[in-house]
Amino acid sequence: MGPRQRSERTLRGRVAIVGIGETEYYRHGTSPDPEFKLALKAILAACEDAGIDPREIDGFSSYGDDRSEASRLAAALGIRRLRSATMQWGGGGGGCCAAVANAAAAIVAGLADCVVVFRSLTQGQHGRFGQAGDVDAISGERAYLMPYGVLAPPQRFAMRVRRFMHEHGVRQEALRAIALASYHHAQANPRAIMYGKPLDHEKYDSSRWITEPFHLYDCCMENDGAAAIVLVAADRAGEFRGKPVYLLGAAVGSGYRTGAVPHNAPHYASASFDTVATDLYRMAGLRPADVGVVQSYENFTGGVVMALAEHGFCAPGEANEFLTLENLLAPSGRLPLNTSGGNLAECYMHGFELILEAVRQVRGTSVNPAKRNDVAMVIGGPMVTPVSNLLLGSEATL
Repeated sequence: MGPRQRSERTLRGRVAIVGIGETEYYRHGTSPDPEFKLALKAILAACEDAGIDPREIDGFSSYGDDRSEASRLAAALGIRRLRSATMQWGGGGGGCCAAVANAAAAIVAGLADCVVVFRSLTQGQHGRFGQAGDVDAISGERAYLMPYGVLAPPQRFAMRVRRFMHEHGVRQEALRAIALASYHHAQANPRAIMYGKPLDHEKYDSSRWITEPFHLYDCCMENDGAAAIVLVAADRAGEFRGKPVYLLGAAVGSGYRTGAVPHNAPHYASASFDTVATDLYRMAGLRPADVGVVQSYENFTGGVVMALAEHGFCAPGEANEFLTLENLLAPSGRLPLNTSGGNLAECYMHGFELILEAVRQVRGTSVNPAKRNDVAMVIGGPMVTPVSNLLLGSEATL
């Protein structure tokens, strides 16, 4: 393979997001619609935003074992032919950015022309993610954990975060700043579940422990709803209604033995981006200093601290100085973070709402616009494996 062929193995500038759409977001168990109908609503909203006939879609991509199957969606939407249907492996929100990468790869490879990436959830209809149910028998990793009372996600991830905090002297204030920034941004976002419900230092500090070091407000919500985006080849971007947003880079994976169980990864105090961040920057041809705004999946605030460090925004030992509320707020903070409210305060749509907010930032339509919005990063699912990330940019960044 020659140098020219190798240089073409990239997604940079090859695909554009031309439509975004979402349903109303609900507290878990309160959606009036079933999960499949929510998926259709979000997809139709994304098509309307793009100004595209839904029958032109020829591919779907999702993650997290989404139950709204591509063939059923195609039938319901009257799609003329289905050419691509991909599902990203892995639990949690680690696949939210990978699903976009998979869709982009299908377009670049000629397997599809117009792909919708989506996530739909009704936890009332199908049960809650954050609650451990009754089981008679267990196997795999949880067989090593449940006998000792490690039942739910906060308990599992708290140990990784506590190790990181111990090793690098990270204080609770860094976690608090992330929660406060998300809630602050949600107060300007009428879509947010926590709109009209501000959070301050005192309320955070006095909230109950879920499992140390996580207070109540360090933990993501559980919600019902759906969100979707429409992707096409970059050379078609001008055909559509809104300002296109271009994929600059994408990466997915994890490092050496990250998935070793039970809790036996060699690099234990990690968000799993130690190799993935490098791949993202290499594809995009960018550095941390080029990024103006970040949307980071908050399963728990501690994972965000680790992920930001692994993406090079600060050294682990500098987290206390870097992660302050002033630095994380739009428009003029050093690194505006989760400007729609994120998983903590806008909605837990398995992280997919973060991608929509990154698009709004680059378009200039966010309710909390960052001063530097030409390049937006999305970080998916810290501390799971595989994880994934995206860099999105305006036409000027190509």
